[in-house]
Amino acid sequence: MQGPGPNGNVTALDGRGDVRWSIGDIISYQSVQQLDNGSVLASFAAGDYQNCGPYDSPCKRTGVRIIEPEPEPRVVWQWSYPVRTREDSEVHDAEMLPSGNVLVADMEFESIFVLNPKTGDRVWTWNASQHYGGPEDPTTTDWLHLNDVDRIGDGRYLVSIRNMNQLLVVERGSGVVEVVNENPDSGVLDKQHNPHWLGEDAVLVADSENHRVVELHRNDTTDTWEEAWSVAKVGGIPLDWPRDADRLPNGNTLITDSRNNRVVEVRENGSVAASYSVPSLPYEADRLPHGESAANSVSPYGNSHTADVGLFDRKVPVLSTLLAGARHVVALPFWVSELHLLAVGVAAVLWIRGGYLLAARG
Repeated sequence: MQGPGPNGNVTALDGRGDVRWSIGDIISYQSVQQLDNGSVLASFAAGDYQNCGPYDSPCKRTGVRIIEPEPEPRVVWQWSYPVRTREDSEVHDAEMLPSGNVLVADMEFESIFVLNPKTGDRVWTWNASQHYGGPEDPTTTDWLHLNDVDRIGDGRYLVSIRNMNQLLVVERGSGVVEVVNENPDSGVLDKQHNPHWLGEDAVLVADSENHRVVELHRNDTTDTWEEAWSVAKVGGIPLDWPRDADRLPNGNTLITDSRNNRVVEVRENGSVAASYSVPSLPYEADRLPHGESAANSVSPYGNSHTADVGLFDRKVPVLSTLLAGARHVVALPFWVSELHLLAVGVAAVLWIRGGYLLAARG
């Protein structure tokens, strides 16, 4: 869970949605990965640190933790660095590699790197400025918002560049060898999160600002990536800022529907296989023991579009922005919509107007 406020937590649910264990009470957790020994690797951000490097204390730090669930959940290892502002510099993703090193997506310098957890040293780094150029000091602004990296082969990584609406395939020694959405089109991807590589010609993406999950396939004729499948409504409820989507070995898709505070599993036809209510703006969910399954254990879908967005499901300017802001502050039920916000606003105006009239008569 990312939050809001100090509600960041990592929580394990059973098949009924009941809590098995939980650890939290920090600003945010983002990525989660269960390791072979049952521990959990998670990226995080927390506050009230005194060791702040170049910044005034107390400060925030961000990095990677290993959580041991048994007998009571506790942090058994941590690597972190101080940041000027969490919004501009946050570790959104980390993954344990077969070598025992940790792959990290770093917003501080908009880079991906491989960390030796025993020494705390970086053994390899790729900076996004090698591909995009950029500001002299990327720590002062939320420039690219590099929010995800996955190992998809030996020395081969899938990288999500949120602010450019692009996915990159980066190879060690070669740099960028593939760009998904090369001419950044917000109709294809809009500030996406947590892509799942399904193979050389298919990728599943939480297309966050388009409020859908989309599967893109490479068109071999045009060498472009095109929509093959998408879903925008699950269980009659429109997705609201989904930020994770995993294709499961059984062929279903697991979706983290962030502002609706739920995790849902859907079939290829869009019907609901399972649904779990969770609090506080979930960021990523994994179905255990699979996690984000390797490409050779999952299958892409065919050209069977399932997007289902009706007239009253569409976003409303201003009201949608206000509602999204409110969901960052408090955990609202999924059924709260722009219409509810409008009704509250109208009621408030009428109440103020009525009070004014009563005062004027007095």
